[in-house]
Amino acid sequence: MATQGSITGMKYCRGCAAELHASARTCPKCGATQAGSGAVGEKSRVAAIILALFLGGFGVHKFYLGRIAAGVFYLLFFWTLIPAIIAFVEMIIYITMSDEAFAEKYG
Repeated sequence: MATQGSITGMKYCRGCAAELHASARTCPKCGATQAGSGAVGEKSRVAAIILALFLGGFGVHKFYLGRIAAGVFYLLFFWTLIPAIIAFVEMIIYITMSDEAFAEKYG
């Protein structure tokens, strides 16, 4: 059995269930943003990886990704080196994450 959109190149809108082209980022009928549309985010995954590696202890990668509260938390506790360890783990997560998943989560 074929999956949705694999034969016809169509999918259904998340908002109104209208039929759309499989590559549509938004629904022309209701304007709902579509998940899994292969959208490319504004934030670079490579930049986030490099920032997490070199400046992650200060939370620079969190500020870059728009997570301001987490970045402030990293700044407050950078002297404990715990944020640096967490940033290293996050760097590994960013490396193993697909481009689509990164764009969906961080934009």
